[in-house]
Amino acid sequence: MSLKVEPSGQACGARVSGLDLSRPIGHDLAAEIRSAWLEHRVLAFPGQPANDDTLEAFTRAMGGFGEDPFFEPISGRKQIAAILREPAEQAPLFAENWHSDWSFLEHPPAGTCLMSFDIPPAGGDTLFANQVAAFDALPDGRKNELRALTAIHSAKLAYAPDGTYGEKDRAGDRSMAIRPDERANATQTHPLVHRHPETGEAALFSTLGYIIGIEGMAQTEAIALLTELSQWQSRDEFVYRHVWEPDMLIVWDNRAVLHKATGGYQGHRRELHRTTIAAWRP
Repeated sequence: MSLKVEPSGQACGARVSGLDLSRPIGHDLAAEIRSAWLEHRVLAFPGQPANDDTLEAFTRAMGGFGEDPFFEPISGRKQIAAILREPAEQAPLFAENWHSDWSFLEHPPAGTCLMSFDIPPAGGDTLFANQVAAFDALPDGRKNELRALTAIHSAKLAYAPDGTYGEKDRAGDRSMAIRPDERANATQTHPLVHRHPETGEAALFSTLGYIIGIEGMAQTEAIALLTELSQWQSRDEFVYRHVWEPDMLIVWDNRAVLHKATGGYQGHRRELHRTTIAAWRP
C-alpha cells in the first residue's frame, strides 16, 4: 500500500488515501502513518467502511489503547465508546468546549480515533486548534511567562456527580453512556507549555475547563489568565474544520491540538465510535 497525503490547507489536518485499514498494518506502514500524523496533527482516512475490528486494529498499530474514564464501552467491546446523539435528543451537545482528551490523567492519551457509523447530511463538524502554532505565534516574552507555569487539571467540572455530565444530566434524554463518579474530583498537574514527547515541539497543553487553576497563583488571577489564553488558543488562524463523511476514520494528536464538537444536525442521528491511543513511551 502507498499513502497519498493531502494537506487540508488549514492550520493542520490532512486527508490520507491509498490504503485499506481493514488489512493488517505492518511495522513500516504504521511508522509511515505515524510520521504523517505527527506532521499534520489530524489525519482523515476516507473510504474505510465502519467496522469495530478495524478501529481496534488501527488503535493497536498506533500505540495501543489508552485509559478511557467516564465512558461505558459499547456492548461486546472493552475499549470502544459510542459518541452518539439520537434525532430527538434535547440534552446539551456533548464536548462542545475546547479540550484535549483526558488531560487530567497522569499519563494522558497520545491520541484519539473516531470512526463514522452514522453521519447526518449536514452539521456535526469537528474543530481542531493547532497548539504548536498557537504557542509559536506568541511574543517571546509571553512564551517565557507561560513556560514557567504549572497547570492544575481536573475532570470535576465535567464528570463529577455535580458536574456538567453528572446526575442532573443523566436524568435527561442523553443517549451517550457517560458514567460520572467521584474520581473526577482528583487533580493532576502538567506544565502549561509542554514539549511534545515525539517531535520536541513546544505546545500549549489543554485549556480552561480541564484546567482549573495554576500552581502558586490566586484563583481569580489564574482564571483570568486561562480565560484570556483560551481565546488566543482558538483563534481562527489556528483552527481546522473537519467535515465528516460516511465510512471515515480520523485520528488526532492530543498533545498538539485541542478539539470541540459542533451541532447543526438536530433531527438527525449521529454515531461515531471512539478509542484512545496510549501515552507514548520512548
